[in-house]
Amino acid sequence: MLTEDLKQQIQQAYRAFLDAKGLKSRYGQRQMVGAVARVIGGIQADASGVRQSEGHVVLVEAGTGTGKTLAYLLGTIPVAKAANKKLVLSTATVALQEQLLYKDLPDIALHAQLPVKVSLAKGRGRYLCISKAERILDSQGAMGQMALYEDEQVHKLDEADLGLYRDLLNEFASGRWDGDRDNLKRELEDQLWHPLTSDHLQCTNRRCHNFSACPFYRARESLDQAEVVIANHDLVMADLALGGGAILPDPADSIYVFDEGHHLAAKAIGHFSYSMRVAGSIRWLSAATRQLEKMRVDCGEHQVLSTYVTQLSQPFTDLNQCLESFQRTLRALLTESNGSPKSDRFRFPNGQLPEALRIEAGDVAKVADKAVVKFEQIVDLLKEAIDGGIPEIEKDAAERWYPQTGLLLSRMQAIHSLARSYRNPDPEGSSPTARWINVIESPDGVDFECRSSPVSAAATLSEHLWQHCYGAVVTSATLTALGHFDRVLVDLGLPADSPCERLQSPFDHQRCAELWVPPMQADPSNPEAHTAEVADFLAKRLPQASATLVLFSSWRQMRTVLEQLGDSIKNTILSQGQFSKNEILQQHRAAIDKGTQSIIFGLASFAEGVDLPGDYLTEVIITKLPFSVPDDPVDATMAEWIERQGGNAFIDWSVPVASMRLTQAVGRLLRTEQDSGNIILLDRRVVTKRYGRQLLDALPPFRRKLN
Repeated sequence: MLTEDLKQQIQQAYRAFLDAKGLKSRYGQRQMVGAVARVIGGIQADASGVRQSEGHVVLVEAGTGTGKTLAYLLGTIPVAKAANKKLVLSTATVALQEQLLYKDLPDIALHAQLPVKVSLAKGRGRYLCISKAERILDSQGAMGQMALYEDEQVHKLDEADLGLYRDLLNEFASGRWDGDRDNLKRELEDQLWHPLTSDHLQCTNRRCHNFSACPFYRARESLDQAEVVIANHDLVMADLALGGGAILPDPADSIYVFDEGHHLAAKAIGHFSYSMRVAGSIRWLSAATRQLEKMRVDCGEHQVLSTYVTQLSQPFTDLNQCLESFQRTLRALLTESNGSPKSDRFRFPNGQLPEALRIEAGDVAKVADKAVVKFEQIVDLLKEAIDGGIPEIEKDAAERWYPQTGLLLSRMQAIHSLARSYRNPDPEGSSPTARWINVIESPDGVDFECRSSPVSAAATLSEHLWQHCYGAVVTSATLTALGHFDRVLVDLGLPADSPCERLQSPFDHQRCAELWVPPMQADPSNPEAHTAEVADFLAKRLPQASATLVLFSSWRQMRTVLEQLGDSIKNTILSQGQFSKNEILQQHRAAIDKGTQSIIFGLASFAEGVDLPGDYLTEVIITKLPFSVPDDPVDATMAEWIERQGGNAFIDWSVPVASMRLTQAVGRLLRTEQDSGNIILLDRRVVTKRYGRQLLDALPPFRRKLN
């Protein structure tokens, strides 16, 4: 219950913070503190702390400048302490995690007198696995045992790489580095970092001789003592996929805050998507057979282990036959008589496979399931050997092969999951699963990459998160679509009557910025003509620009425009793909600091999460309304589903999504109350189409110049 004492504590903390920082109270911020505290503090629980009430999830859209971070921290920390619950702060970006850890929470502790024990939670992939690094160096970089996808193995370790690994181990052993990738002094490419990491199927946990020094488990120890855990959406989804409470605190004992909450549904969808390369999997079976035989010999040809390996031979043979049959069927369906692909991608309408293909996928799933069971038996046996329960198998050998067997199990599980998704039709009345096949080049010619993805995370989030958690706050500067929460509530699987608050930005948009729609002649439905006109407009506009962000909807248009611009303009442009996003932003700031011109060309990833206040950004140019790509398999399947239900996919789905993206894009301009500038939209559909007025009215109240 939100008692009077708790209310007073929150109000006093807010006043103390403002006084200490010399700040004035913001109306929207006060409203958000109250909204969060009322919902989270109003949760009913029994004597053991188990939630007994609904309406425990609140959505808050807080415009830029509201100060939402302070608001949700003040509204949740005292309540979480009173209810004896963990507070899990989940973000979509590393930058916001670092801001919470190094700035916001220390500020709260110092100035609001709300000290809390804080821990930063990351997945295993961010930490060095000492044992894997030692094994690589002991084998002098032999990669054979580590290659999960033999056909995709693109990097071989050379002496320089091995020297780097030795240096990393020495840095860790000396205490100069804690094993966290984010704390490395140098940037390490994924292909070099990935071999040094583990996952839950490869890790031997307390059985590992390096367990006491393990960077991941050292970091995990602090989670047990923490009152506030900083995580990210991916880690929360990974934890839920493992049943909840495996990595992070138990959901039932947690209050979640999902900052940048507009990403949550997409992150959830990504964690329940599957893929399998058919030809690659056939080749992998041969490699796996060789590795299993090496393991059997290296483990002393132990009788039970040898039996398990032998028992895998039949499922492997059957699976190979099933995959080859599956491949022949796909080849007949997706290639011409000369073997060339009919197209790069084939999507199954409504996510429904032809009966013959569905039956073949069922055969693959059935055999893969048997193989998974056998792999699990091998994994359990190796665990027992590591514990010393099987003296006939040397502990060192078991430790060597346990991670590799975990990789093999993971790959077989992936084959099984994809095949099962292809075999099982979607339940009647539920949202569909998008199913499609990418036709890709492989060492042997053409390979078929089978993919599946749910089009909605609603059921997953409802079942695994909302039904179990104690309470939650979902917040972002952009949660509404066309001014309403309907779309996000549906996407997140939350009840229509969930408490929602929409708080306007305190910025004076009318005074500080103008939205201009120039008199363009070409409609984006004619991409060539529109691109040519965009290039012509930018060629005239950009020479006078100082700090400009140009947002494109496709690589093709961005590259075409770049090619058509003169060299004098090109030399001032930092284009996505040229450098990393962070490097582009750093170079841009450096150029502005020197008083020189700088222009950024970017796609969707630059339409949010880019913070360039003041002189760093004075103009945002949006070349086209951010509608979804028409051939995206997930969006296309979603559109079909909406139409089958009697809706209008464009009005009910495409326009609301475009509205959210457009609001994100224009939000790049004003980052502080002192900022000013222009927004230019090179898409006249906002003034010529019926839905255009809805899109404009959902934007902040900029001055408008609609030619």
